[in-house]
Amino acid sequence: MKKDICDRTFTFSVRIIKLCQFLDDKPGVAPTLAQQLLRSGTSIGANVEEAQAAQSKADFISKLMIALKESRETRYWLRLLVASEIVTQERISQLQTEAEELTKILGAIIVSTKSST
Repeated sequence: MKKDICDRTFTFSVRIIKLCQFLDDKPGVAPTLAQQLLRSGTSIGANVEEAQAAQSKADFISKLMIALKESRETRYWLRLLVASEIVTQERISQLQTEAEELTKILGAIIVSTKSST
């Protein structure tokens, strides 16, 4: 796996943290949603990092599958924040794009790894 995915997921995590800090200052359900987003959004990079030290191909795939699931969950929370009008589409559109791209990249790495011998 290229180092690029590790860097991208780390940078994504930092951006998620900053969004969650912003959400924590808002009234209502925003802080609760921020906690959910923080967990899933930062877990992507943590699992990609863990995959780097996988003990086997199966372990590698397992860690990346978790990262993929967390990426999909993160996309959900971002969509929910916009749909519930807690944040504007403009404010998080780049985060949504990156979450979508990370999801596709992780999926491709998993498929490629499964098919390799």
